[in-house]
Amino acid sequence: MKSVFGTDGVRGLANGDLTAELALDLSVAAAHVLADLGEFEGHRPLAVVGRDTRVSGEFLEAAVVAGLASAGVDVLLVGVLPTPGVAHLTATLAADLGVMISASHNPMPDNGIKFLARGGVKLDDVIEQQIEARLREPWQRPVGGGVGRVTRYDEGLASYVAHLVRTTTKPLTGLRVVLDCAEGAASLAGPLALRDAGADVTAIHAQPDGLNINDGCGSTHLESLRAAVLKDEADVGFALDGDADRCLAVDHTGAVVDGDQILCILAASMKESGRLVKDTVVATVMSNLGFTRAMDAAGIEVRQTAVGDRYVLEAMKADGLSLGGEQSGHVIMSEYATTGDGILTALHVLERMATTGTSLAGLAGAMTRFPQVLVNVPDVDKDRTGDEVLLAAVAEAEAELGATGRVLLRPSGTEPLVRVMVEAATAAQADAVAGRLADVVRERLAI
Repeated sequence: MKSVFGTDGVRGLANGDLTAELALDLSVAAAHVLADLGEFEGHRPLAVVGRDTRVSGEFLEAAVVAGLASAGVDVLLVGVLPTPGVAHLTATLAADLGVMISASHNPMPDNGIKFLARGGVKLDDVIEQQIEARLREPWQRPVGGGVGRVTRYDEGLASYVAHLVRTTTKPLTGLRVVLDCAEGAASLAGPLALRDAGADVTAIHAQPDGLNINDGCGSTHLESLRAAVLKDEADVGFALDGDADRCLAVDHTGAVVDGDQILCILAASMKESGRLVKDTVVATVMSNLGFTRAMDAAGIEVRQTAVGDRYVLEAMKADGLSLGGEQSGHVIMSEYATTGDGILTALHVLERMATTGTSLAGLAGAMTRFPQVLVNVPDVDKDRTGDEVLLAAVAEAEAELGATGRVLLRPSGTEPLVRVMVEAATAAQADAVAGRLADVVRERLAI
């Protein structure tokens, strides 16, 4: 049977794969598992529940709340708020559980559920497996005063924004910023935080209607952000995704600055100020070769993990490290957050610009990107990437690229496809090798 949980919670077509019934059952099972682990011992359990702007989030929120309250968990409803905002409130309000209803960068028809443990950290894989194993089990329902109470917590937005601004120490006065809110969860919080920190902000795609989240905007569609930066002659542009846990940037020339380059900028800043623990940054196997070479030149160690911010977080937590992230724009600054936070990332890139008096283009120039091609191959059996013929094709490609490139073949954790990533000395070579390997994937893994 296919697992309910993927690499980032439960995700799928809302009211198709992810139904109200499943949302309710997951919430009940989560409450039972955490109770049996002793998380609720000695007190009445409390959960923080937030969502992004998708119309389906309204009925899924109701289902999640019904499940938690029926299991005896009190609920604070924070409404539309970024995933890192829900994580922050889960920690600061000493809640036992956080729930974020969002499909992040996925198209509007999808939705998802992410569970957070006490302290605002993502649940371990083992706990997710236990929750899945206990779906729809018979149970003794509380009655009377034993059921959970549901309360709206309207102070959540202001509390989260104030926290973000407190992480900066230098005013951002004079910096002109365009912020693409992806018609998502940061449509209020993002502009508020950057303005409160002193920046001159033009917000675009910040009028969510429940249907337009990620629609031609945000971190997966940078065209309108680039156009707005050039039109406004802004210093920089930032693009968030639907739940604002990731951030990509555009410099004043319209050039894209990705998560690897942002990590380079923040790592250099934190090393300079003595805040980069063990002079080490955590990144994934998707990080560009140019990133690892730039970090080596700066005297910074890179530890690589599997793709997924949860694995970056695990590596950071294991060694008490302070910075990690992904090329996609998930950047985790553990001094201030327990998960990736796009608004926080933007604030600290801006602070570095303000402190050094250097443009984003100048800061990003510390890293030279190797040409990288990513081909998504859909409608294949992603569980058969160990196919001998396919592995032989990968080995042949790696031999061709030598020390000036690499190949990464991996199944998606959230979608039914296989990703083929190739880096090479030239874009033409990367394109050619990626195309050949994608053809082998289609041929060998066809369903």
